[in-house]
Amino acid sequence: MTDAIERIRERLFAMQDTDYQAFQAKLLPTVPPGKVIGVRLPDLRRCAKELAGTADAAVFLETLPHTYYEENNLHGFLLERIRDFDAALAGVETFLPYIDNWATCDTTSPKVFAKHTDALLEPVRRWIGSQQTYTVRYGMGMLMRYYLDEAFRPEYLDWAGKVQSEEYYVRMMAAWFFATALAKQPQAAWPWLAQPRLDPWVRAKAVQKALESRRITPEQKQALRALRKTF
Repeated sequence: MTDAIERIRERLFAMQDTDYQAFQAKLLPTVPPGKVIGVRLPDLRRCAKELAGTADAAVFLETLPHTYYEENNLHGFLLERIRDFDAALAGVETFLPYIDNWATCDTTSPKVFAKHTDALLEPVRRWIGSQQTYTVRYGMGMLMRYYLDEAFRPEYLDWAGKVQSEEYYVRMMAAWFFATALAKQPQAAWPWLAQPRLDPWVRAKAVQKALESRRITPEQKQALRALRKTF
């Protein structure tokens, strides 16, 4: 372990909250409890802000795999602060195969991506077609984040709807995607729920999530309840 990695790890352990560690470990079934230090996300983001651009951060980003859950989150938060699109994309591409949990996957999102959605679209489609659980989840998450508003095209529902996976964290993201799509693009998304196009589990979970959402209108929820009775 290099001096830079040791310094960063010592810094993370200095922020450890053992009660939070026990709580957080229960939410991360794919991460061994001993790999969770117990550092709150605001503290990790502040650490990333302070480290960004330093020599230690450069070494840290080049050192994969990491040992601890918080190291992975810190890695993602450092990537978020990269302002050059190509560099941020390259960093994400390198990091994705090492993501081993839903939380790191969902919180890693370079801010520069929002300014380059046209260029991001090809990687998103490629990620969705991956065989790696968290790469697929990440791709669908980006599709949900950036392509259900002004940049929306109906074919994006096709991309997500055609994913075939038995992985829980992929299927949950698919359900989340379609529930969000119903809120933002109701005319295009409704047929995906009204008709048996989706995996039955994903379809049922998407309906459940939509019913729980505050963004779904009372009229839509009434239709969803009627639809659920037909499953």
